[in-house]
Amino acid sequence: MNPVAACVTGLQHIGLPTNDMNKTLDFYTALGFELVHDTRDGDTRVCFLRLQNVVIETYENGQAVGTPGAINHICLDVKDVDEAWKAVTAAGFTPKEPEPRFLPFWEKGVRFFNLTGPNGEIVEYGQIL
Repeated sequence: MNPVAACVTGLQHIGLPTNDMNKTLDFYTALGFELVHDTRDGDTRVCFLRLQNVVIETYENGQAVGTPGAINHICLDVKDVDEAWKAVTAAGFTPKEPEPRFLPFWEKGVRFFNLTGPNGEIVEYGQIL
């Protein structure tokens, strides 16, 4: 098996920027999504919504394009972000960060790093701690 693929356990979330958090929350909760985490990253409100095994990370940044193709990133779930980092860099990829980052999301935080895909999309590798 490809060593990079071996680090991934599944899709963790899809990143969706919004210009109107309340409208986004109303829309997705009406579809059956449940708000499972609501926090801030500086001045940016960040919410995670879950419907069965689908998770959307939406964040109000005033920069949402509002057109098809406006999804910002996909996050692949990993058990060990350091092992994923080693596998990705050994395969010749260059992450956007100099090392995995930490954010105080969820109960104990999350560690992650990002790659830029060939179409400008961001592929995030994330470990919920």
